[in-house]
Amino acid sequence: LCCQCGVAIPPNPANMCVGCLRAQVDITEGIPKQGTLHFCKQCERYLQPPGTWIQCSLESRELLALCLKKIKASLSKVRLIDAGFIWTEPHSKRLKLKLTVQKEVINGAVLQQVFVVEYIVQSQMCEDCHRIEAKDFWKAVVQVRQKTLHKKTFYYLEQLILKHRLHQNTLRIKEIHDGLDFYYSSKQQAQKMVDFLQCTVPSRSKSSQRLISHDIHSNVYNYKSTFSVEIVPICKDNVVCLSPKLAQSLGNMSQICVCIRVTSTIHLIDPTTLQIAEIDGNTYWRHPFNSLFHPKQLEEFIIMDINRVQEKKKGAGAGARSNKHTLAEAWVQKTSELNTDHQYFCCTHLGHILNPGDLVLGFDLANCNLNDEFANKMNPHNIPDVVLIKKSYDRTKRQHRRNWKLKELDRDREGTDTDDERQYQDFLEDLEEDEAIRKNVNIYRNADVPVESDTDDDGPPRISLAEMLEDLHISQDATGGEGANMMT
Repeated sequence: LCCQCGVAIPPNPANMCVGCLRAQVDITEGIPKQGTLHFCKQCERYLQPPGTWIQCSLESRELLALCLKKIKASLSKVRLIDAGFIWTEPHSKRLKLKLTVQKEVINGAVLQQVFVVEYIVQSQMCEDCHRIEAKDFWKAVVQVRQKTLHKKTFYYLEQLILKHRLHQNTLRIKEIHDGLDFYYSSKQQAQKMVDFLQCTVPSRSKSSQRLISHDIHSNVYNYKSTFSVEIVPICKDNVVCLSPKLAQSLGNMSQICVCIRVTSTIHLIDPTTLQIAEIDGNTYWRHPFNSLFHPKQLEEFIIMDINRVQEKKKGAGAGARSNKHTLAEAWVQKTSELNTDHQYFCCTHLGHILNPGDLVLGFDLANCNLNDEFANKMNPHNIPDVVLIKKSYDRTKRQHRRNWKLKELDRDREGTDTDDERQYQDFLEDLEEDEAIRKNVNIYRNADVPVESDTDDDGPPRISLAEMLEDLHISQDATGGEGANMMT
């Protein structure tokens, strides 16, 4: 018989029934039934004391371990048998943990008990998010500069940074008139950005640091670091004049060349022979050269007559030739001089896309003052009258048919003008015309523009649907209706 209530029971060491034993002894005494978890809304991480923030999804093993660590000291006197979450509303800021414990009580009897611990989730901004919100709390800055009037290289660089997600660690991105500033909370993250820039665009960098504070007792120094990255001042579609020594080392190229692309190297083509060359950053800074014209100085020409040159004899020591271009000899006339008989003769690398009557953009070297140290020393007979750059299309029609879009960095701007918009349209047109640059950029389909057939060969170059990515839009909750933001 139970020594308390007299009920007949199987013999046990305590000589009590289960009800009386539980009434006499509470094995969960001393274990807290409530607790607090700190959660950062910005980055959706939980605080693991004393100062570590970890990423946990709801009802995950990581979150269960974090909750159990909160009451680890109290659980040392009992044996934990099972632990699991009880479902709570995701927005309730409550987490309920169901625990099963065992403990040896009177005369060696083992008692098992199930109880619930409730955690209140409190919002607290983590240190990293606090620095990002402050915006002025930075330890390192990367200043990217390019001494040109055109921002094509920066638009290309922006897409590379977005593709490789290098903008995620920045505290702030500031756009100024000749470049971008990237602010970081640590020197290591800034150094990583500098290494990325040197791998993707031809550039050179310098670094410096300024002492902010110094603790003489612990010998701790607090520095602010500055990295200055200068990109070569050459953009796509620039006409350049190489030094005689550099032109000779590149396979006896002509000194007057056209830049067809800027990636990790500068890609040049000789419009008279189709000879191509690549110049990396180190070679450029040893033998620097400048662009002869600004993009605003492009003039419009009309093709009067064009003859494709089938075979041209290679010179001594000549390098590789381009397979994507066709050499042609053309007679052109400025559209502003159509009422005259003044025509120009030139060699061009655009023979594969030009036909009589086409409009083409180019530079007039015959009627301009070339203020360049290498061009002034050249033999006038070796300087072409006109250098053709690219075929001209109707821009309004191109914008109307463009069924794709690009993402942009979230940055502070000093102010935009119509010239920036024109330069951005130039960059989009370059993407349509150059497949090599397009491979390094994430292009998203624009659902607002209807899809047209890709088989239209008469119009300007276009990007096929196969090269586009589908942009992700989450506008509805799981029930199919308009709902609040979903928690991860």
